[in-house]
Amino acid sequence: MEEQYHPEKVEQEAQQYWEKNDSFGVTEDPSKEKFYCLSMFPYPSGRLHMGHVRNYTIGDVISRYQRMRGKNVLQPMGWDAFGMPAENAAIKHQVPPAKWTYENIDYMRTQLKRLGFAYDWGRELATCTPDYYRWEQWLFTRLFEKGLVYKKTAPVNWCPHDQTVLANEQVIDGCCWRCDTPVIRKEIPQWFMKITDYAQELLDDLDKLEQWPERVVAMQRNWIGRSEGVEVHFGVKGHVKPLKVFTTRPDTLMGVTYVAVAAEHPLAQEAAQNSEDVTLFIARCETMDVSEASIETTEKLGMDTGLKAIHPITGDEVPIYIANFVLMAYGEGAVMAVPAHDQRDWEFAHKYDIAIKPVVYPEDGSAPDLTEGAYIEKGVLRNSAQFDGLSSADAFNAIADHLETGDKGRRQVNFRLRDWGVSRQRYWGAPIPIINCDKCGSVPVPDADLPVVLPEDVIVEGTGSPIKKMPAFYETTCPTCGGKAERETDTFDTFMESSWYFARYSCTDNNEAMLDERANYWLPVDQYVGGIEHAILHLLYARFYNKLMRDIGLIKSDEPFSALLTQGMVLKDGSKMSKSKGNTVDPQALIEQYGADTARLFTMFAAPPEQSLEWSDDAVAGAHRFLKRLWKLVHDHVEQGEVGAVDVSSLAGAAQALRRQVHQTIAKISDDIDRRQTFNTAIAATMELINAITKLKGESDEERAVIHEALEAAVLLLSPIVPHMTHTLWHALGHAEPVIDAAWPAVDEAALQQDEVEMVVQVNGKLRDRIVVPVSADKDTVEQLARASDKVAQHVSDKTVRKVIVVPGKLVNIVAS
Repeated sequence: MEEQYHPEKVEQEAQQYWEKNDSFGVTEDPSKEKFYCLSMFPYPSGRLHMGHVRNYTIGDVISRYQRMRGKNVLQPMGWDAFGMPAENAAIKHQVPPAKWTYENIDYMRTQLKRLGFAYDWGRELATCTPDYYRWEQWLFTRLFEKGLVYKKTAPVNWCPHDQTVLANEQVIDGCCWRCDTPVIRKEIPQWFMKITDYAQELLDDLDKLEQWPERVVAMQRNWIGRSEGVEVHFGVKGHVKPLKVFTTRPDTLMGVTYVAVAAEHPLAQEAAQNSEDVTLFIARCETMDVSEASIETTEKLGMDTGLKAIHPITGDEVPIYIANFVLMAYGEGAVMAVPAHDQRDWEFAHKYDIAIKPVVYPEDGSAPDLTEGAYIEKGVLRNSAQFDGLSSADAFNAIADHLETGDKGRRQVNFRLRDWGVSRQRYWGAPIPIINCDKCGSVPVPDADLPVVLPEDVIVEGTGSPIKKMPAFYETTCPTCGGKAERETDTFDTFMESSWYFARYSCTDNNEAMLDERANYWLPVDQYVGGIEHAILHLLYARFYNKLMRDIGLIKSDEPFSALLTQGMVLKDGSKMSKSKGNTVDPQALIEQYGADTARLFTMFAAPPEQSLEWSDDAVAGAHRFLKRLWKLVHDHVEQGEVGAVDVSSLAGAAQALRRQVHQTIAKISDDIDRRQTFNTAIAATMELINAITKLKGESDEERAVIHEALEAAVLLLSPIVPHMTHTLWHALGHAEPVIDAAWPAVDEAALQQDEVEMVVQVNGKLRDRIVVPVSADKDTVEQLARASDKVAQHVSDKTVRKVIVVPGKLVNIVAS
């Protein structure tokens, strides 16, 4: 063993050993408990950033730990390779997106290997390869046949910069989630998946996710947004078809003074035919922010259509307005407005001088104060004809019954969640496997013709998709009638690929099926690691996709991820690292200067995983110094020659205390990693153990044997975190097998037993001495020993002891005056 620590050499030797022996390749083994650990796969942007390093180090530490626990551990890696960044980069550099993507994958794979992550590289996948997206095309055709996918023209979220549709979940504060461009409304035909058919199950199964962060579960629960209410049918003067609205507050129905519809609603379009002002207002609405968050805060704007709605109970006529806060994508694109009891309606009514009629009053009989805003609490009905005097709860049922009896409404459960729009009008994505025939309509591509391969040798010249200009791609024949037809030129939303990759890792070598029986061995994922930013987008879609695959008979599990860890961001100078802020740290440079183990140790030690990590050059250097110290400690120890086994029966004093600390540390770190997932405290405990080792001089065979055992324990405890160094140190300590094949150290319960314990002695709350007492000592004995201390006596000799408080095993506090 060399005296000096040379990270590059040590890490190269360990990685060569792992690769030569395929150390992390894994197969199914029913005789062993499986553990599937997965970190969210990266987009191949070209280089790893420190967020990647942190995310993947967390997953790797968990994987290596579970392997040492004797489990059959799968930890795969792949590439989320389709999407806008590749297309934009290709436009900038005038190269095909495929070439840019594959080159980036090659470079980033090398970076991941340099960090020593224990991946089964034999299962590597890239979502942009036909042998991957073939199977989501296959599944899409099956869902088409089951009626779970459909195409319709609908108002959508349109990003003018990326020239593509966005799902509701991809609109953040009114802007595109990818490029931050303000989103507009646009009517466009596109494909949808019926995620709403699974809304209730997606909601109910959140209760099964006991090992998910509460924050993520709450975010999904709110996004799915189940609400119970009543669908109310308003008549429309001069029309046969009623205007349907959904409300969760039927108790306020008698207070309706207007109805509002979306700009895209048929009644709004009808009004536009007779009014230039209405036409201009609708055009203005199309350019407004369409996100729900912004709608709540944006100025409420509207225009009277001139049409009248007929109240379903009173028969009164109320005006129908077009309002910018009503979205066609939600419900029927219409809402009943009760200004007295809804703040948004109140603001709108004040702006346009519409009547405000209170119908729900406080239970004390006082009148609601409507001067500053709406009265939104529930209470007792007044001004509500036959429903006067009913509580809001009773009125809910009474009014619902009345409407249902008159065929003017019905009880209904609604969800905030909307069907997932999966069409994208860009090139670099998986082709949608549909053929459009003028005679037969939309026809799925036959299995024999899958995959529909995206042409890769394509230069993207600007916005829009080049395949829309490639007759060789889209001109085809209809599989049903044999006539001329065209392929769908829209591509899938890239979240389609990331919604099932976790399952494909189980059988990437299967070219005959999407999944096979191996998926049921590995799924669900036991531990998933990734950012909180995916709480709604990726995680909700993956849960939905898992249920689709289950219902088509591919897998058995209801949920894809049993446990979820959402790591915090990496900050520098208090801000998230980003190129635009110029505060990034290049992992490659860090590795070259200090080594991969230092990078891994720092990212795991600097903060608990779920919290943000503040970058510190000093802390990185400190992590490196600790590793050099550990190396030197082991070197100096083994240079003194071989040692014998620990004779537990002969241990006493400092040697016995060190062995006790060894096993206390093993117990603590096992809990820190396994249950608490506080890797920073696990590292701190190991550092404390190293400090304790250095204090034992090793002057006898007995002490050297205890030091040897302690060093072995320290190396094993650190091996998931700094696997390269510990690979060398484990051999240096006399072991032939590699440390990755060693078992996690077991706690010797006998070593934890103590005959004596040190206790703090206080006088009036101030520390005055420390005493050693027998563990079996009773309260009176402990008090006597404390008062016998000379340091204590000098503080109580001239005082009267009023009370003595004894906390067993910890402290004695003498209260004197």
